Amino acid sequence: MAVPNEPGYVALHRTGELARRAEEAVARLSRCAVCAQACMVDRLAGERGDCHVGRRAVVASAGPHFGEEEVLVGTRGSGTIFFAYCNLSCVFCQNCEISADGEGDEVTAEDLAAIMLRLQEVGCHNINLVSPSHVVPQILEALAHAAEAGLRLPLVYNTGGYDALPTLRLLDGIVDIYMPDFKFADPDVAWRLARARGYPTVARKAIREMHRQVGDLVVDDRGLARRGLILRHLVMPGALGAAREVMRFVAREISRDTYVNVMGQYYPAHEAGEHPPLDRPVRRREYLEAVRIAREEGLHRFAR
Repeated sequence: MAVPNEPGYVALHRTGELARRAEEAVARLSRCAVCAQACMVDRLAGERGDCHVGRRAVVASAGPHFGEEEVLVGTRGSGTIFFAYCNLSCVFCQNCEISADGEGDEVTAEDLAAIMLRLQEVGCHNINLVSPSHVVPQILEALAHAAEAGLRLPLVYNTGGYDALPTLRLLDGIVDIYMPDFKFADPDVAWRLARARGYPTVARKAIREMHRQVGDLVVDDRGLARRGLILRHLVMPGALGAAREVMRFVAREISRDTYVNVMGQYYPAHEAGEHPPLDRPVRRREYLEAVRIAREEGLHRFAR
């Protein structure tokens, strides 16, 4: 596949379609089903559901980040924007001050657009939206302003995987790189650890839609991601993430050419101590077993 000359949202901005989708997305906040929690509250009126966010997005931090996948980081860093709160309630969250406590500041669309443009000015290779599922309307509003002002970086949708299909369809042609985490394959585990019993079904549908939109990962001559899917799976103690089921799904129902990051950095955080075996770090043999499983299932493109 050829490397795209410019991000998809630029063309949609020129035709007015980006602004139209932003308007539609914001209207959906009045009976919110923006993410898979589908709380149906009126966020335009200030009501708050499971994500605890009203009309405006809350940004915890933004800047060049060098801890992401090599294809995103390059030499100048990935331009990450960490959104506060989350539509999942993972008991082991390593960013709980942001996701649970909501550290950060409310921003207008113009504020968020300015953050995106500032990341471009300092040389970041992309705009990396971290935990965006519950603030897609606010992102689209800001993106319309930023595109008008000259934003031209690829857009990365860095999500926990609990995404609603109607919202993802609004993003078709806008997001360049989808980076979902497929956390759990067992609905009971998903409920116990993240208060999201439907997670495995939702994540499968979401990942299929993401891949339909952008396909397998494409990199440019510098080795930087320009378009496509990056799949993350966090290896957890006791095989709670069910790597076999996750990797088999990806290989058989998405693509054996999927770019996969099998992550071995789990450590106990937040409320993990109350949920054995999550009260210990992941063991190296558990991580290596997950990598072996991924290869055994036919996957061959792994993140560095």
